[in-house]
Amino acid sequence: MKMLDFPLISALMAAAALLLSNPAALADENDTVAKLYKQGNFAKALEQADAYLALKPKDAQMRFQKGLILTEQNKIADAIGIFSSLAEEYPDLPEPHNNLAVLYASQGQYDKAKGALEAAIRTHPSYATAYENLGDVYAKMASQAYGKALQLDKGNAAAQTKLAMIKDLFTGKPKEIQTASSPSVSAAPAIDAPVIAMEKVPEKRGGKAVEKAEKPTTGKTAAAESGPETQPAVPDESDEVIKTIEAWAKAWSDKNVAAYLAFYASSFRPQGGSARAAWEKSRRERIGKPKSIQVAITNPKVNLTDTYARKSEFQAIVPLRRNQE
Repeated sequence: MKMLDFPLISALMAAAALLLSNPAALADENDTVAKLYKQGNFAKALEQADAYLALKPKDAQMRFQKGLILTEQNKIADAIGIFSSLAEEYPDLPEPHNNLAVLYASQGQYDKAKGALEAAIRTHPSYATAYENLGDVYAKMASQAYGKALQLDKGNAAAQTKLAMIKDLFTGKPKEIQTASSPSVSAAPAIDAPVIAMEKVPEKRGGKAVEKAEKPTTGKTAAAESGPETQPAVPDESDEVIKTIEAWAKAWSDKNVAAYLAFYASSFRPQGGSARAAWEKSRRERIGKPKSIQVAITNPKVNLTDTYARKSEFQAIVPLRRNQE
């Protein structure tokens, strides 16, 4: 099963991130602990994490790293405690739920693992890692059931065959924890950029932002249209795109829900097939709940293709950072 690690390699998640009030200090401290963790110096990494958390006990990203360190030290109960508290405090993030599931599964608590993964999927229906891990959990649960069937009936050939097939699924699978990252903070261990898909109204500059999938993308290249006509050059309106995204982020930071929702086009459809009204209700609750929210855009990249010129569409890669209290 895959355990997610915020600071190391590219993430499967987008759309949400953890940011501290002092990004520069966060970058330095998390970078140091991340390097020690990657080098396998878990004792030193834990020592530095504890020292930092003594000053900033609510630092979510450092707590997350501490959970990973404790997992490597086989201090499962302590790691479960950390990821459980993060899952409660940040219910819209799937990573703590995923890592809880990995820990529960390592102890054979497959029902709890299943529940944690289902919570991650409810939060992010397109979260591939959770689906893969959930498949592993189902396979383990099936293995237990077939094993029990063989205890009761040793001559059950069908159960023997199915049990052997399940065991084959895990043959050769790497046992070490595989990592993925969270959204990025400049030079700090990164939180991957969510993709903000935008719809541009031809008569007006700007547009309405809509959230898209967790995986970052550089935008889809439109298929070439047949015919002798030369396609018009793509207008470079990157600045307008970025201004629109920054205004969207400001509305989120200001907890101005009406302005925030106004950035989403009428054609926007939430992930997972949920109704627009239900999605808006969920966003109102999540934005309104924290005392304060800070959303920042760093190093945005805009890719305007000829699809933009003909169909008034574009996509922007936006490293999104969010801090909430």
